[in-house]
Amino acid sequence: MSEILTPDQFINRIVGAGLADPQLLDQARAEIGSQNATLNDVVRVMQRNGVLTTLQTEKLLRGDRTGFFYGPYKVLYLIGAGTFARVYRASKDNVEAFAIKVLRKRFRDQTDQLEQFLREAQMGLKLRHPNIVSVYDVDPDVRNPFMVMEFVEGQNLRELVRVRGSLDPLISLKLMHDICSGLSHAATLGISHRDMKLSNVLVSGEGRAKLVDFGLAALADRANPERVADCPNARAIDYAALERGTGVRKDDPRSDVYFAGSMLYHMLSGQAALTETRDRLARLNVSRFHQVKPIHELLPGCPPAAGHIVSKAMEVNPENRFQSATAMQAEIKKAIERLERGDVSRRSDISEGVSTHPEEEEERTDEGVGLTVMLVESQAGLQNAVRDRLKSRGYRVLIIANPNRALDRFVPGEPPPADLVIFSAAELGNLALEAHNLFAENEHTKDVPTILLADRRQVRIIQEANRSGNRKLLSLPLKVRELRTALAELLVDTPRRSL
Repeated sequence: MSEILTPDQFINRIVGAGLADPQLLDQARAEIGSQNATLNDVVRVMQRNGVLTTLQTEKLLRGDRTGFFYGPYKVLYLIGAGTFARVYRASKDNVEAFAIKVLRKRFRDQTDQLEQFLREAQMGLKLRHPNIVSVYDVDPDVRNPFMVMEFVEGQNLRELVRVRGSLDPLISLKLMHDICSGLSHAATLGISHRDMKLSNVLVSGEGRAKLVDFGLAALADRANPERVADCPNARAIDYAALERGTGVRKDDPRSDVYFAGSMLYHMLSGQAALTETRDRLARLNVSRFHQVKPIHELLPGCPPAAGHIVSKAMEVNPENRFQSATAMQAEIKKAIERLERGDVSRRSDISEGVSTHPEEEEERTDEGVGLTVMLVESQAGLQNAVRDRLKSRGYRVLIIANPNRALDRFVPGEPPPADLVIFSAAELGNLALEAHNLFAENEHTKDVPTILLADRRQVRIIQEANRSGNRKLLSLPLKVRELRTALAELLVDTPRRSL
């Protein structure tokens, strides 16, 4: 970080941007104390005390004067960026429960893009369903248009499949059941999605799938039948190719069914059903849909019930497909029931990630009595699995879903709330990595041991993780014996707290 500003100049920028809660700012100033404090010192304290986020800090250092607020909503973090828009996590009245979608500046002067953005927002206002991300408000100001959406703690389905490689059939079917439920509700309002792909599904911490981005549905309302095919969105071209090649109208709801089937194919197999290409003419060629390798050939172990749903949903002839998302949902429900009856012991939680040795399953010890472990994990299934196994061995377990909030719990000069912190990067990704590494850097947390859990496919996170001294890295799926060994090593000299 280049010290272009003096500490006082930086603090003045905080005040000028309207970011400072007076009480928090006063606390931070008191902690900085010394007149010899550097800009780095000020930034570190401001972030630790919750005055600033990393994004806000970067903008202030650049000298930005705008982009800190959208209406009454304060921007906290960037959580997603696409071709046309960015999505930020935001707070209002100190409640961090909103996502703000903002049209990129270069498209605000383009009437077509601005119109599509606003139509998407207006359409979202109509959709209220547990499996659709809600749109709460829209500001149509052409100089700075944005929509306020439900914030979903979790990740999108594309990221989940990329990390896992493929998903358990039962998990895949339950997620697709949610997706079809959302599509079915939209259909009752005469709305198709028109952009069905893994990245447009968010998976919450509870394992619920939620549809997002009905932007191409808004575009499909246009009178010009060529409009969708001319859109630069690759999936829009796929829809146009399928509908032209099968002779159906451009907004046939069975098109959503086909691409929902292709998503299920990808979840089960770990591979995309359709050959990927950037060539527009190749993408418009209907032969792509006839060249899909049958799911049972690619995945011989695929349960017949799941394979049947994929095959029927992806029938090229629309008359042979499920005729609606509702019909597909009903068939998925039957398949889920059959799978659960056939293997009642199968774990079906989206957050499966803990394995045990058979001889450990019933073991109960008191090795953790008097010790407190904090688990930072957003997925309910992994939270429960780790907590149950550690509590059975005497540990007190604190659960926090957000790494930044975990950092905030460790206050300089106060007793640490936990003897050790476990960060899980399976769903939290870079946030978990950064928090794990920060514990080693911050003066008041450097003596608190941490463990980072990472999937073997998260290569960059594994490479960048601090593994010095009292920092450890463990692989997911997590073996309880490995975790117990790591805890014993890191906590060997930790005094036990009285109960």
